Amino acid sequence: MQVSFTSAEILDLVRPQETRGATDALIVGIGALASAGPGELSFLGNPKFRAEAAASRASVLLLPLDYVGEPAAGQLHLLVADPSAALDRICQRIEQMLWPQPLAGNHPSAVVDASAKLGEGVTIGPLCIVEAGAEIGPRTHLQAQVFVGRNARLGEGCWLMPGAVVTAECVLGNRVRLHPGVVVGSDGFGYTFVQGRHEKVPQVGDVIIEDDVEVGANTTIDRARFSRTRIGAGTKIDNQVQIAHNVVIGKHCILCAQVGISGSTQLEDYVILGGQAGVAGHLTIGKGAKSGGAAAITSSVPAGTFVNGSPARTYMLERRLQVLFQRLPELFKRVGELEEQIKLSSA
Repeated sequence: MQVSFTSAEILDLVRPQETRGATDALIVGIGALASAGPGELSFLGNPKFRAEAAASRASVLLLPLDYVGEPAAGQLHLLVADPSAALDRICQRIEQMLWPQPLAGNHPSAVVDASAKLGEGVTIGPLCIVEAGAEIGPRTHLQAQVFVGRNARLGEGCWLMPGAVVTAECVLGNRVRLHPGVVVGSDGFGYTFVQGRHEKVPQVGDVIIEDDVEVGANTTIDRARFSRTRIGAGTKIDNQVQIAHNVVIGKHCILCAQVGISGSTQLEDYVILGGQAGVAGHLTIGKGAKSGGAAAITSSVPAGTFVNGSPARTYMLERRLQVLFQRLPELFKRVGELEEQIKLSSA
C-alpha cells in the first residue's frame, strides 16, 4: 500500500514548536538520516548523529528544540520536544492506513458456540474457534485461526493475530494485543517424581492479563498450578518469552526476546529484563530493577538495581570482574615466573 503525506498533514500530526524552511515534496517514505532522500522523512533521535542531520537530504526532518542549523533548499525542519515520539505519531497513522479496522461479523468458516457472548463490533476471522461460555468484548478482533477456550473472557478493543490461543478460563483485559502464535494458559511445567516416574501435577489455575498489555509472537504464558498467573497493566512482552506458572508481573514492565521466568517469581512494577535473561523460581525482582541481556538471575534483586552477567551481579561489580578476568592469563604467567624464582632461590 502506498502511503503519502503532505507537509501540512505532517504538521497537523506532529504539531512542532518551531518550523524552519518549507517543502512541496510529497512524503512517501521514512529513512535514516544518512540514506533518506527527497520525498522522505527522517529524525534526529541521538545527539551523536547531529552531523548526519546537517548533511541529510530528507525533505522533512524531525529535530530537537536545541538543534542549531538551517534547512537546505526545499527542506522542512520541525523542532519538537522528542523527535522519536513525534515519529511514533506519524507511524501510528501509517499503521492505521496499512491495517484498517476490519468489518464486524463472523467469517463463515469460524466456529462459535451458541453460548458465547460477543460484544458490539466484534470480528471473528477465518477458521477461528470460540468455545462455550466465552465472552468477547466490544470491538475486539480475532484474525485467522484464533482459539478462545471455554469460559475465557476478552475485554474490549483487543486484537488477537493469527494463531493466537487463549485457553479455558483465562482473562484478557481491555486493548490487549497478542501477536501470532501466542499461547495464554498452557499448562505449567509441573511434575512430581513418584516411584521412579514423573507424575503430572494438575494445573488448575488461570491467567489474567490486565489492560494495554502487548505480547510478542510465539510467547507462552502458563496457567497457574492454583490461583493465577498475572501480567500487570501496560506491560510489553517481546517474542519467544516463557512465563511459567504462578508468575506475577507488575505494571509497565518490559521483557525482551527469549526471556525465561520460572514459577512463582514476582516482578514488581517497571522492571526491565534484557534479551535471553533467565530468572529462577520463587524470587522477587524489585520495582524498577533492570538486567542486561543473557543475565542469569538466581537470587532476588532489590528495587532499582541494575544486574548483569551469569550469575547476575550488580552491574559495576560484574564489569570489574570482567576486567579482572581478562587479566587472568597475565596473572597466571606472573605466578609461574614467581614459582620458578622460588625454586631457583631454594636450590
